[in-house]
Amino acid sequence: MTAQGDSHNAAKDPGKALGLPESTVPQTSPPSLPSRENPAAKTAPPSLPRRRNETPLDGTDAEQQPNRLVRPWPHELALQTPAWLASMVVHMAMLILLAWFTLPSEMGDDMLNHLVASSEADRGESLEHLEDTSIEELDLETIPRDVPTIEHAIVTPSAEVESIEAVPPAPMRMDFDPSSWRTAPLGDAKGTFGAGTEEPLGMREGNSRAAAVAKYGGTKESEAAVAAALKWLAAHQMADGGWSFAHQLAPECRGRCRNPGENRFVSSRNAATGMALLPFLGAGQTHRKGQYQKTVQAGLYFLASRQNPQTGSLWEDGGRMYSHGIASIALCEAYAMTRDPNLRGPAQGAINFIVYAQDPVGGGWRYDPQQPGDTSVLGWQLMALKSGHMAYLNVPAITVRKALQFLDSVQSVSGANYGYTGPGQGPTTEATTAIGLLCRMYLGAKKTDSHLENGTKWLGKHGPNKNLYYDYYATQVMRHWEGEPWTKWNAVMRDELVNSQAKRGHEAGSWFIAGGNNPQARHNQTGGRLYCTAMATMILEVYYRHMPIYAQQSTESDFPLE
Repeated sequence: MTAQGDSHNAAKDPGKALGLPESTVPQTSPPSLPSRENPAAKTAPPSLPRRRNETPLDGTDAEQQPNRLVRPWPHELALQTPAWLASMVVHMAMLILLAWFTLPSEMGDDMLNHLVASSEADRGESLEHLEDTSIEELDLETIPRDVPTIEHAIVTPSAEVESIEAVPPAPMRMDFDPSSWRTAPLGDAKGTFGAGTEEPLGMREGNSRAAAVAKYGGTKESEAAVAAALKWLAAHQMADGGWSFAHQLAPECRGRCRNPGENRFVSSRNAATGMALLPFLGAGQTHRKGQYQKTVQAGLYFLASRQNPQTGSLWEDGGRMYSHGIASIALCEAYAMTRDPNLRGPAQGAINFIVYAQDPVGGGWRYDPQQPGDTSVLGWQLMALKSGHMAYLNVPAITVRKALQFLDSVQSVSGANYGYTGPGQGPTTEATTAIGLLCRMYLGAKKTDSHLENGTKWLGKHGPNKNLYYDYYATQVMRHWEGEPWTKWNAVMRDELVNSQAKRGHEAGSWFIAGGNNPQARHNQTGGRLYCTAMATMILEVYYRHMPIYAQQSTESDFPLE
């Protein structure tokens, strides 16, 4: 038996552990009875034991009383000690000795720590779980307007950022049922996607980008706005390679830019970093080529080094599954664009965690793994899965089918509108409707689908507004739909962003769009200037970030459903 087991049994039955009988108190013979032969004879009572050098009651010394037996003081003390007290002392001594020789010191330390922690916990107030909020209250966008300058910087000292190669590989798989997986075609990344382009992300640079800008409604002004935004984002990178919604903490900013994100999202570094990287990747900038190679490399290293190496998780306080989804898109797109083998592990690990985190019953995603889902969180996870599929990573068909199941559960008007956690209509669902429609497009809905057509008309009727979260998804839907609805939408959306971009001071190149009377646009204040800048930049990159889905074919065969 182990020492821990012995100590446990000793605590339960100290006597047995010590090998003692039930009673260890010494039994003494009773004093002799007076002799029956002389019943009248009386013996003097025995004198009480006394300590050494104790003076007898008659005043004589022990040496002067040779007839008295003088015992050593321990013996005398033992005779005076009650039996129960002696037994207790013996047991306690033996228990202490046993524990001393058999218990490892770590166990004692752990027990002490546990007791101290328990005591502190009992005295302290219990922490309450954050309440789930509606789409108007979260979205990663949940981040205050002007907040006081934060005194404690969250960045590490400036240092040379290591290369991606230095990151330990993330897990390539988790404990999933292999029969549920369908692997995307192996080999080179080139293949058909959307409009049959050579590469799914191949329009993001060079002549292809210039042609897409001219063909789909971009302008020199919109491209200049993108360039200015990338410059601002690069200038607000933290010393550790990541970004923060508290952008004013960046070494180059030092508080010169207003409108930071909400304090409670300052810790959402993965979300901020993923969101800042996506505009660079959307413009064709990677860690392999482009003028922002070092910027992108530092950001990718930041994400890969913060990923849980056992689970692939990028979940964090504040952003939660929003953080994971956004960061996963960045890792998957970077891998798809560069085929850097050092990114395959982190990208596949991120996909694996999304698969694990899906609600096994309803098929959606929410703030924490395996919670019943909402449409907003699902949007980021599904886009990450799509990016992973474009990167030829393993994406389980069952996961995609369950996502379709969730969309069915929140749709209304037969698929023209989508609610947050259930069917709904009205202005409160404009963002979720845009998310739902875009997800349907990526999951294979055909352009001839009347419900998809009605949903697109619904968005066109509402038009762009100051809610950048809604604008981001709705712009992609209208872009894929093309035609006159897209032309009208783009003219308003493009010019509004170009004209509202900051042009002076350290804020030049950034956006902060106040919500005005639109209650849903409060996400702009929640995410702050970094959030607004990233979202606005990706909207202006819509001409070349992805090929239009319906240019030549449906995506029905692209995403694995079987």
